[in-house]
Amino acid sequence: MAEPKLIILVPAYNESERIAPVLRDYAGFFKREYDGDFEIVVVLNGCSDNTREVVDEVAQSFSEIRQIEFRAGIGKGGALIEGLKLADECELIGFTDADGATDPKSFLSLVRLCRAHDCVIGSRRLKDSVIHQLQPTNRIAASKVYHLIVELFFGMKIKDTQCGAKVFRSEAIQKIHPSLHTADMAVDVNILYSLKRAGFEIHEAPVEWTDKFGTKVKYFRSSMAMFLSLVRLRLIYSPLYGMLSPLRPLEGWVYRKLRNPPPLLAKRVEDEDEVEDDAGLDGRDSGDSEREAKGR
Repeated sequence: MAEPKLIILVPAYNESERIAPVLRDYAGFFKREYDGDFEIVVVLNGCSDNTREVVDEVAQSFSEIRQIEFRAGIGKGGALIEGLKLADECELIGFTDADGATDPKSFLSLVRLCRAHDCVIGSRRLKDSVIHQLQPTNRIAASKVYHLIVELFFGMKIKDTQCGAKVFRSEAIQKIHPSLHTADMAVDVNILYSLKRAGFEIHEAPVEWTDKFGTKVKYFRSSMAMFLSLVRLRLIYSPLYGMLSPLRPLEGWVYRKLRNPPPLLAKRVEDEDEVEDDAGLDGRDSGDSEREAKGR
């Protein structure tokens, strides 16, 4: 019996030096080991290097690879939110990082666990996980602080919200997609909290993981923006958010100063069905993000 149709999203920002071997490894491995249709969709997010050409070259060897390009930077969160719109084309949809920190064998194990769960996320904090290369000490410390803040704000009891390997049933993503509005790396929390609120089950599973050099993350700015996004997300699910609408210009200014993409617009949420997203991003015209989809 064939396995479910799968889409693997790979958000990419200036990854020309690292993405080619990752795409080859994933495409080759899944062609050998996955008994079902799959696609690898690279979501290009404001790339100024030749990532697009590199992906095109790899795609000549693997018809399962295609790309979607946003010429204006929309952030990792924005790229994932756009990519997750493809959930109506498959039965399972997930994402992994362009640096290949999670190997394809581990990712496939998450995919197969998703037969029994609404959402399966890789967790580096489980005892059975295999970590080949740890993050630098300052990033480990920041990660622990971030985890404490996430647990304080949202109480999800998830050990590792930020591992870049996650797989979802498509119906779960279609249900919660309107409540996704975080354009930076706090998007993982946005997704998981929306799933929890909608009653979907989240299962953490061990992974084989290797920290990769060459991160594009600016440590201080990204940490501040992620904290701001957590505060904003918490407020959206409280009666205070509507009262704070006069401060939205200040909110956009802070994100610009931190050189992070501003979040999508959203109103206060009492129920997931009440979420209202705006077509554009704060401080930008939606026409600035030109999408070019290949193979569609």
